[in-house]
Parts: sequence; structure tokens; C-alpha cells
Amino acid sequence: MGKPGGFMEQARREPGYRPVAERLGDFKAVEVRASEEEIVAQAARCMDCGTPFCHGCGCPLNNLIPEFNEQVYRRHWREALELLLTVNPFPEFTARVCPALCEGSCVLGIHDEPVTIRQIEMAIIEKGFAEGWIQPGLAAERRAGRVAVIGSGPAGLAVADAVSRAGYGVVVYESAARPGGILRYGIPEFKLEKWMIDRRIDLLKAQGVVFETGVAIGRDLSARYLKDRFEAICLCAGARVPRDLAIPGRELGGIHFAMEYLMVQNRLLGGESVTPDEFISAEGKNVVIIGGGDTGSDCLGTALRQGAREVVQIEILPEPPASRADSTPWPLWPHQLRISSSHKEGGQRYWGMTALRFLGDGARVNGIDVCTVDWGPGADGRPTPRPRTGSDRRFPADLVLLAMGFTGLAANPFATEWGLTLNARGLLARDADGNTSGAGIFAAGDMTQGASLVVRAIADGRQVGARIAAYLAR
Repeated sequence: MGKPGGFMEQARREPGYRPVAERLGDFKAVEVRASEEEIVAQAARCMDCGTPFCHGCGCPLNNLIPEFNEQVYRRHWREALELLLTVNPFPEFTARVCPALCEGSCVLGIHDEPVTIRQIEMAIIEKGFAEGWIQPGLAAERRAGRVAVIGSGPAGLAVADAVSRAGYGVVVYESAARPGGILRYGIPEFKLEKWMIDRRIDLLKAQGVVFETGVAIGRDLSARYLKDRFEAICLCAGARVPRDLAIPGRELGGIHFAMEYLMVQNRLLGGESVTPDEFISAEGKNVVIIGGGDTGSDCLGTALRQGAREVVQIEILPEPPASRADSTPWPLWPHQLRISSSHKEGGQRYWGMTALRFLGDGARVNGIDVCTVDWGPGADGRPTPRPRTGSDRRFPADLVLLAMGFTGLAANPFATEWGLTLNARGLLARDADGNTSGAGIFAAGDMTQGASLVVRAIADGRQVGARIAAYLAR
């Protein structure tokens, strides 16, 4: 281990964020980067456990966490980088947008604060870029066979990386103007600056990956065209159909899905054109966000930066406990209250509250009626919300953002044309190797497992990419 007993000498310390007044004036990254000395001191807290639950139970990528922590403590940065890149193709993304599942399973977290694994990971990959150690993963030889990847989000990029490193040609098709999928368009700039995506895309291009943007399969290219020109196809288009809210007044203007709102802001920051019909802004408005998860938090931070008059975020579930709930004992991911950087910037947050109806003045929304709910067992024994008598209240609302998660796949012309089988959840069915019911057609990421974390999409894409390379090598 790095330093025996280091965890008893050094407390967990995080670098924190830029001042609120400063960061609300721009869309730049809110998080402060820790110094090298601070990172080395934090790495010393790792106990080099005999069974590293952070590695196996916590991290979907199975990052070699105790090993790279020790190398950081000894200031062997290049060795730490090699260990990190062994299983994680894009640490610059996971270090910024992953909720750090590994830290929830850190053995030190049983009786103390867990190791700052995410911060250490970020320091390693950025050290690698700064020193020029990150180079395209060029294969020893180019092999016959080409793969079409549909979708350039985290899963698609991971598939493309794995297949191209194996020596095969890869073309990534993306319907948006620029590659990156949800990384570019769904995650705010203040959490993931887009130059980091461009940096990685440039590496993939140098690796031989070809990106075709502004191309929608079924509109610009047929599924048959792909089948005729590629030895394998991998579907990585995500599962981003948003959950709607069917209550009176839903037809009013000014009510938008969260991802629609976030994408507009990211397109504007990226220099893309936005039509007047597409434009959405919270400037000077009373904003109500329905949904208390990460997407809702992203909407909150965006609305505050746009100059909203007031922002209210409501969540139907009860407020989580301040510390790990008994229902999620270590090493499970703890159910507990999480306060994002956006929540520290402003707005009001309400738990155990549901929307009843939208109110309008003519064609546009101007308010929302809500009530408090109490949770108890329903007829089937499952927890069910019940409106609390006399708890109704009204919020002014010029802009309402629906951030209640996702329900599954959008209509997929390629899946329809190829007659691919869906599972009970309405997602693409596949086997353990990523094969769908169509010969030579694979699937990875949210299309097969439902909307989930970026780190899970990357892990899945990496594994399916390796299976595709093995399929081509037969």
C-alpha cells in the first residue's frame, strides 16, 4: 500500500468549487482542480484492501483503483496512467460525470470518509494529457472488415475505440451536427466542458475512426445500405424517450422536456444555430422543474445561469436521509441525500410533492398546482403516494421543465426494418456477447439496458466492441 496508516493521518479533502457569484456568470467548469500535492496526500488514504470492493462491487469498469492509488502516492504517474487506461478508455469523462460508485463501496467508508477516487482519476488522466502520454491507440496491423456504429454517445465511442484498436475500420454515424451524443448535448458545459470531447474525438480520428455527422439512419441512409457495406453493425442510439406528465394543462406552451431544454443551451454554446421555435430560455422567468434527479439538477444550474427570476424543483419521492440509509448497507451504493453544485447555487427544493395541474393565461403556462404526498403500502403492497389533505399550494411558473427520467427507445427504423427482437422492457434484446436477433448486428449501452449512467454505457460499449472484434476475426 502507499502509506500504512495514511488514512488515520489524512482526512478526506475535496478541492470544492469556484465561488457561486463567479460561476453563475459563465458556463465554465464549476469544480476546482486539486493540486498534485493534494492528490498525492489523498492517494495515501487508500488502504490497499485485500478485497477491494471499490474495484469489483462499485466500479462498472472494474478500475484498478488500489493499484493506481499506490502509484500516485509514489508519484509514478505514468504507471498510474497505464493502470487506469487498462480498463477505462475515457477517464476524462468518468472523472467528471460519474457519481463515483466506487467511493460508495470504499472499505474506508465503513467507519470514515471514503478515498477521493474520482479526483485521483481526474488527476491521472489530465497529467497524461499534459505530459503528452495520451496517444492514438493504433493497431499493430490493419485488418479486413468494417463496422458501422450508430450513435456517438459514450457507448458508441467506446465500441468505436475498442474495434479500431483491434485493427478494423469503423464509421460512426451521428444524426446531430457534432459527435458526442449525450456527453455533448445532454450534459451541461459546467459539468463537462466540450473541448474535452473534441480532444477525444481527435484522438479517435487519428486512430482511424471516421465520423459521419448529420446523418440519420432511415432518413439519409437506409438500413439496407449499411448491411450491404459493413461486416458488422452496432446500435448505440440510446433510450432517451422522456417520461411525460399527463395532467390538466399539459398542452400549454412553456412546458418542455428537460433534455430538450439542455440541448438548446449546449447547441448555443457550441456555436450551432437555434431557430426561434426551438429557443428556450429561463431568463426573467419563474421556473418549475419536476424531477429531483441529476437531470433536474442540470436544469437548475442552467436556469440560474440564464438569469431565472426564481427556480423551484419538486420531487415526488420523500427526502433521503442525510447519511447512508439502512436499506443500502455497505458496499451497496448508498441511498442518501445528495446536494449537487447546482443546488448550492440557488433555487428551492421540495420533496414528497406532486404536480396536480398546469395553469395558463391564454396559450402559455403561468402556474402549477401541487400537493404534498405521503408514502405507504398500496393494494399490491408496494409503496404508493397518497395526496395529503389540505396540502395544496400553487407556484408561479412561466417555464416548466419535465425531468422525470426516460421510458425507453424511440422509434428505430433500422430495428424495424431488420425485425430485431425487443425484450419485455421494450429494449433491444441481445445475448451476453452483444448479438441482437439480426446476424452481424450488435447493440450496446442504453438501447439494451435502459437509460443509465455514462460509466455503465462506456463499460458496456467497451465489452461489446471487444466481442465485435472477435466476431470479425473468426
